[in-house]
Amino acid sequence: MSHYMVEIALSEVMTEGFAEKIPAQRQKVNEMMEQGVLTSYALAEDRSKLWCIVKADSEYEVMSLVSEFPLIDYMDLAITELMFHNMVALRLPLFSLN
Repeated sequence: MSHYMVEIALSEVMTEGFAEKIPAQRQKVNEMMEQGVLTSYALAEDRSKLWCIVKADSEYEVMSLVSEFPLIDYMDLAITELMFHNMVALRLPLFSLN
């Protein structure tokens, strides 16, 4: 399984239809992150671009997953397969029986 960077240019004009789909988009992103399919999701401060890291077997699978985004009609995508993707892991304290 590979990691892919998806760079998403968002529509410059935020229509009512766009705004109405934002809660569904957030819910879908949360679901995909819980499933481990999406490992990172970031929005530019000016709300013009999104970046996400997707775990998938092919670029076709990435497109299939991203097409589930409620805001897909307002997105222009660029997908790049990554050689590697380093992340800071959440480190929980070790459990002690003492």
